[in-house]
Amino acid sequence: MQIPLQISFRNIGPSPAIEADIRKHAAHLERIHDRVTGCRVVIDAQHRNHHKGVMYNCSIGVSVPGKDINVNRVGPRNKAHEDVYVAIRDAFNAAMRRLEDHARRARSEVKTHEPPGHGQVVKLFPHENYGFIALADGQEIYFHRNSVTGGKFDALAVGNQVRLVIAESESDKGPQTSTVTPIGKHHIVS
Repeated sequence: MQIPLQISFRNIGPSPAIEADIRKHAAHLERIHDRVTGCRVVIDAQHRNHHKGVMYNCSIGVSVPGKDINVNRVGPRNKAHEDVYVAIRDAFNAAMRRLEDHARRARSEVKTHEPPGHGQVVKLFPHENYGFIALADGQEIYFHRNSVTGGKFDALAVGNQVRLVIAESESDKGPQTSTVTPIGKHHIVS
C-alpha cells in the first residue's frame, strides 16, 4: 500500500490483538488486487442494549486507482457481531468480494450476453418434424420440432420470424439450433 493502513477505534479502547487481526486481513486484500493504494478501518462498539451484549461494527474503505470501495457492515442485528473478530471478518469478506468484482471489470472479464439470433423460417417439413431458418447473412440453420419453445412447431409457417440459439456443438450435418422461439408480428427486431 502506498498509504499506510489507518485503524480507528470508536467507543472501544485500542487493542494490539484487534490491530494484528485487521493487519492480517488487510494484507490479504493486497494479494487480491495488486494496486491497493490505501485502506482505512474503523471499529465501532455500538451502545449496550439491556437484552443484548455490545454489537461491533467494522467499516472499511479501500482505495485503488480510479475507485474507492467502501464497506459498512451495519444492518439487522447479527448476534455473531457481539464478537469483534467476527464483525471484522465479515466486513473484510465483503470488501474482498467487491475488490474481486472491481478487478474483473478492470480486466474486462465481466460476462456479456449476446442477444439471441434472429432469422426467418425458409423451409418447413412438418411431417418429418424439422425445418430450416435463414439468418441475415444467408446461412441456413437446421431446427427440429423439439427445439421450438412452447410446443409451437405446428403453428410455424414459411416466412415466420423467429429468435434462435445455435447449439454449441454442431451436428455432423452442420450447425443446428438448440432453441427456436416464434416472434409475434408486432415485435421490433434490433
